[in-house]
Amino acid sequence: MPKVAALLSALHVLSLGIGLGAVFARGRALRGIATEGSSAVRSAFLPDSLWGLAALLWIVSGLGRLFGGVEKSLDFYLYNGFFWLKMGMFASIFALEITPMLTLVRWRIAVRSGESRETSKAALLARINTVELVLVVLIPFAAAAMARGLWLFT
Repeated sequence: MPKVAALLSALHVLSLGIGLGAVFARGRALRGIATEGSSAVRSAFLPDSLWGLAALLWIVSGLGRLFGGVEKSLDFYLYNGFFWLKMGMFASIFALEITPMLTLVRWRIAVRSGESRETSKAALLARINTVELVLVVLIPFAAAAMARGLWLFT
């Protein structure tokens, strides 16, 4: 199990690097779309795809660590306040991501079909992206505290 634990841990940390870089780059692209208009839409697609890949890696590796019994027991996580804080931040990102995700899917479809793209939401998406970026930066602090057993419920 130590090899599985190391692999899941590495994938979890790697997803942070991918996700942080992707959400930062997507925010820059969205701010560019807000100022330049629909001609800049394609610049958001690669960072958005990487952001989705990071989310998938986080979920798969996180669930593997949580339920796989490879490092800590399930009770360690369930009775740790920082685990719940971390999950709350992740859930907030997930909820915030609904509008950007749906909008970017529509933009991709419009680009493929050669239709015009409605980019009036770009400034709003950039603001949402900034909140997501802040949460991604805060999550490792909660994770580090969690891993060290701080804020355990008895």
